[in-house]
Amino acid sequence: MSRVGKHPVAIPAGVQAALAGQVLNVSGGKGKLSLSISADVTATIADGHITIVPKDDSKQARAMWGTTRALVNNMVTGVSTGFTRTLEINGVGYRAAVQGHTLNLQLGYSHDIPYPIPQDIQITCERPTLIAITGADKQRVGQIAAEIRAYRGPEPYKGKGVKYAEEIIRRKEGKKK
Repeated sequence: MSRVGKHPVAIPAGVQAALAGQVLNVSGGKGKLSLSISADVTATIADGHITIVPKDDSKQARAMWGTTRALVNNMVTGVSTGFTRTLEINGVGYRAAVQGHTLNLQLGYSHDIPYPIPQDIQITCERPTLIAITGADKQRVGQIAAEIRAYRGPEPYKGKGVKYAEEIIRRKEGKKK
């Protein structure tokens, strides 16, 4: 029995949800998102709530029940408030700057790294060492943050590199004489 799937997803003011067959479309102030709902579950929209119900009692249907409900909740939250992922850059001379539709990263290599900013994502640099990635799609925001972090991941000896703001890097002791 899914504990997540039991709860209906409330549709806040300013968000429109429409169900066309097995495709759920949600639009709001931050954008539009759509989700192809699994054949194992049924979605209904009534009284300002989206309810997900499994079609049968199979293991696959029960698994997709909670998963689909979580995806729908993330869609509704994304188009109403949006998602933000923050990256910190640590290291001497390491910095980032937004120039037009490109994020320029200086991460200790002999060259700058240009990262093209997608249309559905906003990237801002309040400080040269802080990158804020914002968008309506939670998966897309996380994927772009992971791609930027992968250019120079944090290392445990000096703590240099790009890390998530909430991430804690376990430091290692260096060589001993």
